[in-house]
Amino acid sequence: MAESSANSLAPTSAAATSNEPSRAPTPVNAPVEKAPDDGSKLKTFLGVLRRFIGVSDLAAVRFSLPAQLLEPTPNLEYWNYLDRPETFISIGDSDEPLGRMLGTLRFWFTKDLKYVKGKPCKPYNSTLGEFFRCTWDVEDTQPQLKHSPNPTNSSSASSVAGDKRVRLSYLTEQTSHHPPVSAFYIDCPEKGISARGFDQLSAKFTGTNIRVVAGAHNLGIFITLASRDNEEYQLTHPAAYLGGLLRGSLSVSVADSCFVTCAKSKIKVILEYLEEGWLGRTQNKVVGVIFKYDPNNDNKTKIKDVSDKDVLARIEGCWQQKVYYTLGNQPFAKTPEKDRNLLIDLDPLSVVPKNIPPIEEQLPNESQKFWEGVTNAIVNKQYSLATTLKQEIEDKQRKKAAERKETGKEWQPRFFTGSVTPIGRPDLTPDGEEALKRLREDKYALEPNKEYAAF
Repeated sequence: MAESSANSLAPTSAAATSNEPSRAPTPVNAPVEKAPDDGSKLKTFLGVLRRFIGVSDLAAVRFSLPAQLLEPTPNLEYWNYLDRPETFISIGDSDEPLGRMLGTLRFWFTKDLKYVKGKPCKPYNSTLGEFFRCTWDVEDTQPQLKHSPNPTNSSSASSVAGDKRVRLSYLTEQTSHHPPVSAFYIDCPEKGISARGFDQLSAKFTGTNIRVVAGAHNLGIFITLASRDNEEYQLTHPAAYLGGLLRGSLSVSVADSCFVTCAKSKIKVILEYLEEGWLGRTQNKVVGVIFKYDPNNDNKTKIKDVSDKDVLARIEGCWQQKVYYTLGNQPFAKTPEKDRNLLIDLDPLSVVPKNIPPIEEQLPNESQKFWEGVTNAIVNKQYSLATTLKQEIEDKQRKKAAERKETGKEWQPRFFTGSVTPIGRPDLTPDGEEALKRLREDKYALEPNKEYAAF
C-alpha cells in the first residue's frame, strides 16, 4: 500500500552515484516494458498468494514480489498516522478530559485517510536499519469540540486562529527484521504532544481476502500530553481486511473492535466496526461509547457490557465519511438530530504532503535514498531492472544477517534503544533525540552510520 501524495510517488532527484548496485543510477539502456494494468497485477499477485493459503503469518514470510506489483515508495515513508496532522496537534487543546478524548477520536478517524482516498497497493518491504524522517507544518486552527450539554459550562480552549503554523517531526526506523518491526516517534513540543509505538503486522490469506492484525509487539499508538500533566492515551488497532482480490478491485474493510484508554482521566472508548448490514450490504459503519472506567479493573470490551450510568458520550457514523457523537448516556438513535455533533467529516479532506529532507542530504540507509535505484527503474517502467536491484538488496541483507549470526553479534538500532523494547513504547537514543531536534530546525545533516545492516 502507498500514500497518494506526489511526495511519496515521485523520486526527488536523480539517483546518487554509489558503489552499491541497489543505489546506482538507473542505466539508460535498460529496456522499457509495458506497465501491467490493475487486473493483470491482481492476477499475478493472487497467484503468488495462493502458495501461502493456511500460513499463519504471511507478514513473517517476507516473500519477494516482482517490481511491477509494487508501488514506487518505501514502506517506512508510507506507514505513518499523520495523514491529517492538524487533528493530532489539537488533541490536548481542551481543558476538560472528555474534550481531550473527543480530540483523540477526531485524530483516530483521520489517521488512515490514505485508505479512504486512495487505492490499496504494496510498498517496498523495509530493510533492517532503514529509517525515514520528515516534518509537517500545519495551521493550528482546529475548531473546538463541544463536550458539555450546556455550552456555558464548556471550558475548552480553542486552537489559535489565523496563519500560525506548527511543526511536527517524525522519525521511524526498522528495528527488527525477524519479526519485521519498526519503531516510530512523533514530536511536537510547541503543542506539548508526542506519540510513539511499534508497528508490526500479522497477516493471513484466506483464499478470498487478507486479514491483517497488529503483531505481538504492536500494542497501538501511545500519545503523551506533556501540556496536560503527561496524560497518556493508548489507541489499539482493529483487524482490517484487504478484499476484492477475486473481482480485481482491491478495497480495505474493518470488522472488529478497538479501544482508546486514558488511565489518568479514567476515560475509555470502545469502538465497534460493523462491515456488513442487512442482506450483506457493505456499510462501513462504526459505533462507540465513551465511558468512565477503572484502570485497575479494565474488563469491559463490548459496548453492551457498559452500564448506562458510566456513559459520557456515544459515537456513530461511517468511518469513510462522517462520524458523529452525542453527549450523555441516551441511545444515539433516540437523540434528536439537532443534538448530534459532528466529530469529523472526511469527504473534503485529502492527505497532507510531508516535508522530506533533500535526497542529497539523506544517509545511504534513509528510505528514499536507499531505494532510489529501484524507484527510478519502476517509474521509468524498467521492471526487470527494478526486480534485479530489489533482489540484490534482499540478498545483501541476508548475507549481512548470516555474518552477524556467525559472529554472535546482535543488531542494535541507531535511533531507538531496543528492537522491540520497552514493550509497546520505544525510547529514543541520544541520536534519535538529536535527529528530531535537527528536523525542527531544518538541519538535515547527520553523522554516517558506524555500521549498516543491509549493505
